[in-house]
Amino acid sequence: MSRPPTFTPPPCARAHALRTSRGDFAVLDAAPADGTEPKGTALLLPGYTGSKEDFIAMLEPLADAGYRAVAVDGRGQYETPGPADQQAYAQEELARDALAQAEALDSGPVHLLGHSLGGQIARAAVLLDARPFATLTLMSSGPAEVAPAQQEKIKLLSDALAVMTMGQVWDAMRALDPPEDADEAGSRREDLRRRWLLHNPAQLLATGRQLTMEPDRVDELAALRPPLPVHVISGVRDDTWPVPLLDAMADRLGAHRTRVEGAEHSPNTDRPVETATAVSRFWDRQNRD
Repeated sequence: MSRPPTFTPPPCARAHALRTSRGDFAVLDAAPADGTEPKGTALLLPGYTGSKEDFIAMLEPLADAGYRAVAVDGRGQYETPGPADQQAYAQEELARDALAQAEALDSGPVHLLGHSLGGQIARAAVLLDARPFATLTLMSSGPAEVAPAQQEKIKLLSDALAVMTMGQVWDAMRALDPPEDADEAGSRREDLRRRWLLHNPAQLLATGRQLTMEPDRVDELAALRPPLPVHVISGVRDDTWPVPLLDAMADRLGAHRTRVEGAEHSPNTDRPVETATAVSRFWDRQNRD
């Protein structure tokens, strides 16, 4: 679970509902100061058990770099409600949501960025229709299913969700936290708990299953014509997809590759300023080309 430093948006961002052809989605929408025309617009998709707040510390640096950045709660995530039917969270459905979100931004081609599960949803969206997108950034998001140890964790969570309430599962997870997490500030801990409780269990079950069964679609992405510029960014250590696997994926895609020092699976929360700088510089290069 990504742990954002705060759930309070920076002054450059506003929280609102993004209205799309597939329903409303809760977003944090950040823009450059003083009404400056953005260099471009980015759509940020969070990972498994995450939310738009996972990008909260990146929003101001991205706005300062000249970009409008819109972080979204997908259907069934945190402040975007979703149905109880697991079929509603099939990957193609979530990918079509991303396409509708990009269209609703009404800003021309969008820089699409997905973290972890969000990266695989972003990839699926691009493979359905790449035309709305200027670039694709895969952040700590691998070529296929997650590592075996992560598959086991997802199975344990899914088994628990089948017989326990969300509140009971939260308490059980916190009992397994390392000692250093016990000192987490009370308000932040309560924000994390509230986010968890608002997630739809059907979304967690369906997307967890996706993560354990995702096929390798790298060759499909590499075969896109015209090709879409791709950026593979991660920390220097990752237990969900090993970093050498991400390196190899970048090679297969001919992608730009960034490893963020001091970061693990969530560079967006571990090193948000450095991550925002790397991402915005990639976008700047594409703007010049």
